[in-house]
Amino acid sequence: MHEAAHPGRIVAYPAQKPLPRPHGPLNASWVTTRGRAARKSPQTSTREPVIQEPVTSEAASGAVGAEDSEPEATRRAAGVTESSRANRGWWDRNADEYQTEHGTFLGDDRFVWCPEGLNEVEAELLGPPEDLKGKDVLEIGAGAAQCSRWLTAQGARPVALDLSHRQLQHALRIGGSIPLVCADASVLPFADGSFDLACSAYGALPFVADPRLVLREVRRVLRPGGRFVFSVTHPLRWAFPDEPGPEGLSVSASYFDRTPYVEQDEEGLAVYVEHHRTLGDRVRDVVTSGFRLVDLVEPEWPDWNTSEWGGWSPLRGHLIPGTAIFVCERD
Repeated sequence: MHEAAHPGRIVAYPAQKPLPRPHGPLNASWVTTRGRAARKSPQTSTREPVIQEPVTSEAASGAVGAEDSEPEATRRAAGVTESSRANRGWWDRNADEYQTEHGTFLGDDRFVWCPEGLNEVEAELLGPPEDLKGKDVLEIGAGAAQCSRWLTAQGARPVALDLSHRQLQHALRIGGSIPLVCADASVLPFADGSFDLACSAYGALPFVADPRLVLREVRRVLRPGGRFVFSVTHPLRWAFPDEPGPEGLSVSASYFDRTPYVEQDEEGLAVYVEHHRTLGDRVRDVVTSGFRLVDLVEPEWPDWNTSEWGGWSPLRGHLIPGTAIFVCERD
């Protein structure tokens, strides 16, 4: 029997049969295409994460290994289990750096869909803010739950779910009465029809070997007529180097090569995995999983955004798309 989520605690669920939605009060996280670029991004921040709760033993042991040697970047097959295990460890090890580097851009209670800076306040992809009041919302890949805090301010009842325990510790650090659930998005620990809406800002979908597993799970936990909006790296970016400057404007790989990008340790074990789907693949994944595609948004780079985030930059952003946002509804 698992305890219901409540303030000051992260509820962790292993892969299992669906459980009822946690009731009562308790990111989106994204990473650049090819994880190494995210760790070397020149973006700066004034945020200094301070966590009182000790890091998990898994994250601590992973951090030590990361200091010993740089992982090898390669392209090879990586299945569902390997991808999940590798990315859980990567996010646990890099959550502190991620929140320090990008926390100011994300804010504590803003709903930012992408490095372009598209905000839900203007986009209204989940619907008009006044219609969110009283809605049950699942945020997948919530990170420090910034989007969920914004949803709470609109009167919604969000649940923030992430694969990384360390990311959710940052949600505790920032605070707020949001249920926090540590679980794999491919096996959501909620009963059928638990939510009115679901959202994911660069969470889960780029990192799973079979995105249809996630999509079908999201459809299962949504009520009829429910909406799921998710953002991912624009598939076109896969063909370009993950560099913010002119070198990132020349095609260097086949857009149609779906071989995963993998960073692996000296023993050949994956420590980070990212999967590529073409735009057509993404559309087919959505439709065959039981959703109706309502809109496909490709945010343009705004003039006010002078930030660089890994391979995202004003130079590239004004020339090629960086993000694709899929607006889906369950019939």
